[in-house]
Amino acid sequence: MKLKLNKFLVEKFMRKFSRRHKGNIEKTKNKICSSLDEAIDILKETSTAKFVESVEFHANLNIDPKYADQQLRTTVTLPHGVGKELRIAVLTNDENFVEAQNAGADIVGNDDLIQEITKGNIQFDLLIATPNMMPKLAKLGRVLGPKGLMPSPKSGTVSTTLEATLTEFKKGKFEYKADKTGIVHVSFGKSDFAKNQLVDNLQSLYNSIEKNRPSGVKGKYFKSLFICSSMGPSIKLDLGAFA
Repeated sequence: MKLKLNKFLVEKFMRKFSRRHKGNIEKTKNKICSSLDEAIDILKETSTAKFVESVEFHANLNIDPKYADQQLRTTVTLPHGVGKELRIAVLTNDENFVEAQNAGADIVGNDDLIQEITKGNIQFDLLIATPNMMPKLAKLGRVLGPKGLMPSPKSGTVSTTLEATLTEFKKGKFEYKADKTGIVHVSFGKSDFAKNQLVDNLQSLYNSIEKNRPSGVKGKYFKSLFICSSMGPSIKLDLGAFA
């Protein structure tokens, strides 16, 4: 009886999917990819939406982020970027405006920028601040925090070297972290990237997560690894798929 009920629920669930998506699910069903080449081939084959999809890496880690020594939050620059152009704002003193603008900042400001943020007028994807501006930003934690835009030294967005910092982020540097369940969800490119570019980016992202293994981790670090396109099914990776 239980088996029949489960089968009924699966069939009911599958009826909600389009023919395209059902076909993609069949291509990944019960499959574990033993190499990145194989996984990316399937990823591109199942990226069949009528627009260019983002491709994502989901790493389930053996960590409990409620403990300080089991938290993962860091930055990485992927060799081929992620296919997204960041709009960057810089909060700094007037004497640094020219340096920031010449380095590629899209918005540069001081008290005027703080006023715009206070009004909820946030026209940027990333905010970089010099250390002396941080006391002024403290009152905006409730506005910027939930959006992941609050500058912090850990993420590299509080800096005294604006030119170098802006250059890094313009090249594709970004921050990622494990969520409260210990899973990292992060984009590593677009479905129209070349296969070798996606392989390179995925390997670099894995290396970054491995390199920044929290000190409190005991035993095995990676529990499970999946990739997918934004509209495609998940593709499971063997834990030994990475070099």
